[in-house]
Amino acid sequence: MSLVSAFVPIWALTAIGYAACRWGLLGEAAASVLGRFVFHLAMPAALFLALSRMPLSGFAGRPLLAFGLSTAAVIGFGWVGASRLFGRDRGERPIWGMAAGYVNSANLGIPIATQVLGTVSFLAEVVLLQVLVVTPVILVALDRHSDPAGRVRVGRIASLPVRNPVILASLLGVACSATGLHPPSVAGASLTLLSGAAVPAALVALGASLHRTAPSRAEPAAPAELAVITALKLVAQPTIAYAAGLALHLSAAQMLAVVVCAGLPTAQNTFIFGQEDAVGEAVATRAVVVTTTLSLATLAAAAALLG
Repeated sequence: MSLVSAFVPIWALTAIGYAACRWGLLGEAAASVLGRFVFHLAMPAALFLALSRMPLSGFAGRPLLAFGLSTAAVIGFGWVGASRLFGRDRGERPIWGMAAGYVNSANLGIPIATQVLGTVSFLAEVVLLQVLVVTPVILVALDRHSDPAGRVRVGRIASLPVRNPVILASLLGVACSATGLHPPSVAGASLTLLSGAAVPAALVALGASLHRTAPSRAEPAAPAELAVITALKLVAQPTIAYAAGLALHLSAAQMLAVVVCAGLPTAQNTFIFGQEDAVGEAVATRAVVVTTTLSLATLAAAAALLG
């Protein structure tokens, strides 16, 4: 399977969502309804199943550290830059940072890793890092935004796993992996069916969001913002990962894995999270589309130079 073929389903489903909304097949609330379905039902099921089946031992410490440093640097710069460069408010900054540094490690990462790396072992570690470390930070910041005074309330943060289905499902998945417990076969089959809808529904919702008949609740993303996000995602993040890999003396195979994973485009979860909290939707939507379209060049270059 070529690199291009890994991208085709993503482009196709996004286009289908756009066309269905343009032709009035799904109704004006399609993007919102599909997004909430993904956030509250399909995505938690997919995360639970993936993490419950993922071994928690044998982490590649130095490669994961290199990837983590690139993620932290890019998300941090995007978070601060959203305010300093473009005047985005407190609620939009986490989405801006996520758009710049949260990689599509699932539906696109798996075929890319299989094609370029020949294994998904390091990608599995990237998934754990993003789900268990980056995602809670983003969701806590968004939860803080929902408080009128912008306060960090310990009790509210402590209850976030219970109130947020993404975090709750992730924690339950890790617990099942650690203990070796799994849901009964009937429940597992139901969760498998539900999880299968997460990626296609998110992509159709993404496409539908590109054609809004109702006024957007968010200020549209300026071309300059998209240019900065794209540069951070597709140039800065893999470059920082490469520099960190050199400093940590990674092997050639480890370096390729780190740079390829860092060069993956913005995850559609960014759009789903932004839509759920009604912040940064326009930026997230266009960042996913633009980086997914252009990331093929970054990934091909990484494979050619380091492979």
